[in-house]
Amino acid sequence: MNQEIDPVHRAFLGVERSAADQRWVARLDQAGENRALAMSQTHGIAELIARVLAGRGVGFDEALEFLDPTLRRLMPDPYQMTDCEAAAERIAAAIARRERVAIFGDYDVDGACASAILYRFLTHFGVDAEIYIPDRIFEGYGPNPQAIDTLIERGAKLIVTVDCGSTSFESLGRARERGIDVVVLDHHQVGQDLPPCTALVNPNREDDLSGQGHLCAAGVVFLVLVALQRLLRGRDPRAGAIDLLAMLDLVALATVCDVVPLKGLNRAYVVKGLVAARHLGNPGLAALLKQAGIGGPVTPYHLGFLVGPRINAGGRIGDAALGSRLLTLEDATQAEAIAAQLDGLNRERQALEVAMLAEAEAEAIAEYGTGETAAVIVTAREGWHPGVVGLLASRLKDRFHRPAFAIAFDPSGKGTGSGRSINGFDLGRMVRAAVDEGILVKGGGHGMAAGLTVERANLGRLRSFFEERAERTVKELTATRVLKIDGALSASGATLALTDKLEQAGPYGSGHPQPIFALAAHRLADVRQVGVNHLKLTLEGPDRSRIDGMAFRAADTPLGAFCLQRRGQALHVAGSVSADQWQGTRRVQFRVIDAAEAF
Repeated sequence: MNQEIDPVHRAFLGVERSAADQRWVARLDQAGENRALAMSQTHGIAELIARVLAGRGVGFDEALEFLDPTLRRLMPDPYQMTDCEAAAERIAAAIARRERVAIFGDYDVDGACASAILYRFLTHFGVDAEIYIPDRIFEGYGPNPQAIDTLIERGAKLIVTVDCGSTSFESLGRARERGIDVVVLDHHQVGQDLPPCTALVNPNREDDLSGQGHLCAAGVVFLVLVALQRLLRGRDPRAGAIDLLAMLDLVALATVCDVVPLKGLNRAYVVKGLVAARHLGNPGLAALLKQAGIGGPVTPYHLGFLVGPRINAGGRIGDAALGSRLLTLEDATQAEAIAAQLDGLNRERQALEVAMLAEAEAEAIAEYGTGETAAVIVTAREGWHPGVVGLLASRLKDRFHRPAFAIAFDPSGKGTGSGRSINGFDLGRMVRAAVDEGILVKGGGHGMAAGLTVERANLGRLRSFFEERAERTVKELTATRVLKIDGALSASGATLALTDKLEQAGPYGSGHPQPIFALAAHRLADVRQVGVNHLKLTLEGPDRSRIDGMAFRAADTPLGAFCLQRRGQALHVAGSVSADQWQGTRRVQFRVIDAAEAF
């Protein structure tokens, strides 16, 4: 008697090796299939949506609530976070005493959003507040003693660091020496030793039991402000007039752009934050959406790929404070001027990235060949712009399917680098271990991204340390490249109604991956290159129904070559479906990520 093979062990549609060199497998095992069927039959959830939920670990009993995430249900008591009460009390005291408050933020999207949220809250109460964002090149990440001195000399009586500060021993020590309190609101990984400060709110502290370690900095700041507003309600009549929910647009933007897991409270932040963003209540965000040409409802894709890069452009190659300043503005005209400036900087950044990426890929190929035997890709060069190395690392990670670093050395031999990881490998922990070994000047981060500073003399030692530290785990993670498919779909079945239901099961991102569907045996009716490096495809199903597809950044990849050579042929095509807004018309688009012969 033949035993039935579990679906997860069979190649989906028989695809053992695709154009992108992947084996296609069903996301659901038999237990998942049973759970999805039960959800569909008992709760009345559409079968395809039930499969998506089951494939992301959503249980039978929580399915209906999952489709309707609410802050009321998912938000914890903020005081569960260690030091949250102390932080709220100290900021409340600053409001009552009308002290000048300096907000020291990071230069990325999360730092800009977290800084802007806190600034908006404080200025509502008439606080004299300023935001200080360090220069990425000249000051680097986090507080530095010179900046602390500057803020104190400007009259700051309280310094609040956001998205940084958890490991800033020297700088926070300087503030304490000068009699100035510091409150740290952060989310980066931190060891047992903590810097001197009045309060350090970081759900990734070893002594924090809140279970909110997946939050970005803006998410942490929002929780602290919930506690602060609650505290102030009995002390200040202005507390009832501030609308915290309206600030969720910035929390959502930071949550998406910082690529933190979209689970628990983060899901509610993004779902409710998208609603707030669609009201265009923040003039700075509205100006960025306009500059990016977003005409339809705001989606996580818009935040992550169109808005976020423009804010980051200021920190990467321009004025690091532009993003946070923009998000604090109330004047639409001023907002549009800064948004236009950021858009220009983003175009410059794109041009820089193209040139630097060609060099980085050439170096990686020379050093590692195809990369299949390497555990970690480390590229380095003098003359690279330090503001773009994170983007290089991300592209290298995608190209070689391994953790990757790009390091920019200055003429003195000091290297500023950034790394990006693959799912399942904790990059921040490895970087902190290199600091402990004395290989790095400094470094830190979280599971998926990290930053570092290294002397050129230690580059070889760093490569060896990373290779030894990561070899076993990365080898296991990359042994077999698979693409998990949520289900089969046809061109006629990819409707706007389906995209609406899929959106309800989102948002998608880190920890809650975008659903991937396969169009089985669809004819490639047309394929052509558009833009710089994209492919536009027209796919025709067996019933002659058609769907438009886009393969982004694919023209010069194996997937692009595969498609361009097979016009008119029947293919299995894998990707995601979404609603695309174009010239006032909403239509379905298929984002192609892989393809295979349909035998």
